[in-house]
Amino acid sequence: MTPNYTTSNPPLVTSEPHKDFSSNGKKYLDNQTVIEPFLPSEVSPTLTVAEAIAQMLFNLGVHSAFGIAGGAMASLWNALSNSQMQVLNFRHEAGAAFAAVEAYFASNCPTVVFTTAGPGITNALTGLFAARGEGAKVILLSACTSAPQRGRWAIQETSSYTLPSGGIFTSGALFNYAITVESAAQLPQIFRKLALGLAQPGGFVAHLSIPTAVQTSLVDGILWPQLDVEAYHITAQREKVAKSAELLFSEPFAIWVGFGARYAADEIYALAEKTGAAVMCSPRGKGIFPEDHPQFVGVTGLGGDASVITYMEKHRPARTLVLGTRLGEPTSFWSPTMVPAKGFVHVDIDPEVPGVAYPHAHTFPIQSDIKAYLEELLEHLPEKPFAIELLPNPQPEPIEAGSDYPVRPEVLMEAIQKIVVEGSDAIVLAECGNSFTWSTHCLRFTEPHRYRVSTGVGAMGHAVTGVVGAAQAKKGKAVAIVGDGAMLMNNEISTAVKYQIPAVWIVLNDARYNMCHQGMKILGLKGADAEIPATNFAMIARGMGAEGVGVLRESDLEAALQQALAANGPFVIDVVIDPDRPAPSGGRNKSLAAQGVKANGSNGANSIKTPAKQVSFPLV
Repeated sequence: MTPNYTTSNPPLVTSEPHKDFSSNGKKYLDNQTVIEPFLPSEVSPTLTVAEAIAQMLFNLGVHSAFGIAGGAMASLWNALSNSQMQVLNFRHEAGAAFAAVEAYFASNCPTVVFTTAGPGITNALTGLFAARGEGAKVILLSACTSAPQRGRWAIQETSSYTLPSGGIFTSGALFNYAITVESAAQLPQIFRKLALGLAQPGGFVAHLSIPTAVQTSLVDGILWPQLDVEAYHITAQREKVAKSAELLFSEPFAIWVGFGARYAADEIYALAEKTGAAVMCSPRGKGIFPEDHPQFVGVTGLGGDASVITYMEKHRPARTLVLGTRLGEPTSFWSPTMVPAKGFVHVDIDPEVPGVAYPHAHTFPIQSDIKAYLEELLEHLPEKPFAIELLPNPQPEPIEAGSDYPVRPEVLMEAIQKIVVEGSDAIVLAECGNSFTWSTHCLRFTEPHRYRVSTGVGAMGHAVTGVVGAAQAKKGKAVAIVGDGAMLMNNEISTAVKYQIPAVWIVLNDARYNMCHQGMKILGLKGADAEIPATNFAMIARGMGAEGVGVLRESDLEAALQQALAANGPFVIDVVIDPDRPAPSGGRNKSLAAQGVKANGSNGANSIKTPAKQVSFPLV
């Protein structure tokens, strides 16, 4: 029979069609998911621990490994390289980790990051922190110092003498599961722990640390357990679904869509169409509900739309159904304007999420898979049709005629919308900073899985390196919209060249950390230097073996974008933009002010200077 398994975040994906359980030992969790376990059989005595781990991971659905090698993990690197996985050797461990995150989201297959000891591990931590925050499924394989050498100042010693054990080598806030492999006898239990973690809904980040000597030790006569993972089935009690239907359908309500609802796009569309509910989304939720739909009132939070505020002020709903978003600062700015008259019905697979962002607002919490909840909620629709209200929609801000040079960012976004978003199926990633706000505010998506931003960690370097993982996993175009600061911080153009991965970088080149520069100016803070020496990224790209073009004029944008999409390998478009065009990030500045960022205004040492002119984003 077919298992009754639902998840808003399928952990593993293969190209195989849906099948029922069978006697071959495979476990099919849903129509996209399959875990292929080792059957109970004796492992050859000539198999090393490193080789067994590589084989184990492939059988758990890992098809790609991203990282940088080193002497301490030479045997593990060799085992990965000779396995069925594709191994991609990067230029920096952080870049490898970010690429692994985006490869997961592009394919729904868990990924591996591999590093050597010491700095290899610490370099990867930011990307792994992002993996945990974004809800990815990523496994770190690292080397550590063998037991006899610990405390003796080995090269790049990695032990409790040199690194804190808590948090890096133990389960906690960073890793859902972490262990040091001291013996081959641990492998069956590790295999089962990983299988359980990868089968759960939501993210899973693990760390296997393997001492150098253990990597080459032989696996002698060990039996792999047959995988018997119980299907995770997180659904709300029927009574709670019925109660939520009573709360929602009695009065006008809104739907607030987050990234955790990305596998429930059809159900969200059906609910909106049948109830006339207004729909808004978080920055990470763009495209789950079509942004050109008449019931879509806009994107909330950083880079969001003024139409959302218009809706909340003039058409305030009785309640808002929140689906798969934590409502954190990038999504809501914790603005009281976003609180509906009678509170929230908040659905999430994590029971700790509902009520956290707005602790004083009434919240009816439901722990459930989003898709499963909506399927049942739709059964409670009242017979009488809902009245359809004329709602405010996001309106593109008119672009006035101007000089052809330098390029205005809003004109660049208009070209990207036409050529990349509407003219291709490329995944679009936006880097943090002004790239995030311009992209989120200006681009419009009508389908899920096309737009990726990081709102939790929001690390510079995420998109400029993650685009390589996204393109590799998609086996097609992925486009990163990035700033010059991020490109200088960490890019993996060389890696893309090595493997001829068709990643595209569109660089907003303004010779500044411009979100910092503009934000400080708006807040009235003076004296901080955010300037960057002018850089020719097209020349750098060509020097690395990629294609690259520089764009100085707005009239050349579309041709450059078309050239990049037509290229077979990596491509960099270096766009010199007007640095003084105010980015749509005013809400972020007000949020910082509310959290205690003060300016030396004219009314006293602790006063906040109000900008003479509002930027385009509403100060929510």
